[in-house]
Amino acid sequence: MPSIPYLTSHSNSTSTSATASASTPSIAGYAPYVNVLISLLFGYFIVMAFANVVYWNLRLKYDHPTAASMRSVFRLIGIGALVAAIAGGVAGGAAGVALGGFIGLVIGFASQQVLGQAVAGLFILLARPFRIKDHVNVAGEEGIVEEVSTLFTYINKSDGTTVLVPNNSIIGNKIYLLPKQAQQEKKS
Repeated sequence: MPSIPYLTSHSNSTSTSATASASTPSIAGYAPYVNVLISLLFGYFIVMAFANVVYWNLRLKYDHPTAASMRSVFRLIGIGALVAAIAGGVAGGAAGVALGGFIGLVIGFASQQVLGQAVAGLFILLARPFRIKDHVNVAGEEGIVEEVSTLFTYINKSDGTTVLVPNNSIIGNKIYLLPKQAQQEKKS
């Protein structure tokens, strides 16, 4: 029976299997990498499934932009936690906890501006200080609100240009809700 060098055990005391094992790499050396890849794959599927459950539960009460924003936030947090946990697990023990915490800090500082805008967008979507088609003046820009997303509020100005106002600048400033008559007078 022919001997397969990758699958033969080292318990055979024949010199041919010992030399064959020494000259070819073993699959067992790749097991940690395969485990990490499988953990990442299944963890990604779990995070995406959880984010979709959150989305569909929020769709019962809120509209699509609000639910989609929350789904994005849960995806971002879930993937960050997954990467930190796997990095910590690879290092093992106290070093793993320190490495996972360090990676979490790096991701947090790197995405601070984007996360700040996303949280501000969620506040706008949940509090609803203005609605789509409202005539507003926010952050020095006056026009009709066309869309509110996680990162930006789209305002269509009277000259036809669309302004993308970052949501964190809206949260920190005054919001003027202009009357509908002013909107109709400007069209005349």
